[in-house]
Amino acid sequence: MDKIAIVGAGLVGRAWAIVFARAGYPVMLYDSNSDIVAKSLETVESSLSDLQEFGLIAEAPSVIRARMTSAKTLKEVLDGAAYAQESTLENVDIKKQIFADMDAAAAPNTILASSTSTFMTSAFATEVKGRHRCLVAHPVNPPYLIPLVEVSPAAFTKPEVTQRTYDLMQAVGQKPIMMKKETQGFILNRLQWALMAEAYRLVDDGYVGVEDLDKCLKDGLGLRWSFIGPFEVGDLNAPGGIADYSRRFGPMIYEMDRSEQSNARPWSDALLEKIEKERRQYMQVADIGARAKWRDRRLMGLMAHKRTMEKKDQSA
Repeated sequence: MDKIAIVGAGLVGRAWAIVFARAGYPVMLYDSNSDIVAKSLETVESSLSDLQEFGLIAEAPSVIRARMTSAKTLKEVLDGAAYAQESTLENVDIKKQIFADMDAAAAPNTILASSTSTFMTSAFATEVKGRHRCLVAHPVNPPYLIPLVEVSPAAFTKPEVTQRTYDLMQAVGQKPIMMKKETQGFILNRLQWALMAEAYRLVDDGYVGVEDLDKCLKDGLGLRWSFIGPFEVGDLNAPGGIADYSRRFGPMIYEMDRSEQSNARPWSDALLEKIEKERRQYMQVADIGARAKWRDRRLMGLMAHKRTMEKKDQSA
């Protein structure tokens, strides 16, 4: 299996390491702060144990962990790598520098991908000499539990680089989507942020409280959306399918959207303070780490359930 290089071994980088090592690839991690690599590898061991508990890995955690090694330099981590996944800080100047450095250090055929959720490929790789092999492979955190990956090339990215990245993501068990052209926020975040904008607006206008708004997603839409997307929802919610659904509800959706978008506004400090105050009634900042662990274990249970149901569907 081809070597995978992880550049930036923090929260996202170590999650990517699990994705690739779980699929059988040798993975080498590098971070400018060597302490981060050591701490991340310790955290990986705990995550692998949790995955084993839920039946989400086919091998012993020690076998998967053995595929992960650390590098002391950027040159070392890129040496012999077929693919590099960059997960450094969300700062465009840092991205520009690290991609220039990776391009200088990596072999000519090494793919250079970024995990950024903020910047388009053209924002940080335009001036890179080997920009043709640069692109974004945007995950959803943590990618070893949520498989979607947005493959987002720039106009200057070679098509074969984009395809190789897409194929690799499929090979390691992720669910890639191919972006046809660049857009800020990519696809998932644009959908997510549109919903967030409406959520903040509904709270700001006094229609609902923060916790009840969250219930609409976690106890309503989210349960359905974990298995089918909005187009399939429409397809299944009208006798004549998506066309019937669109005829029935399209005009109403348009009017609602037009009325709200004409009143678009930034989130005020008062609104942010209100949301923070309400949220803190249900969880303190000090409990975020424990709650994140709880979230990950619940996601593991959901993934285990979905795999069981997929197998039953295939055998039916």
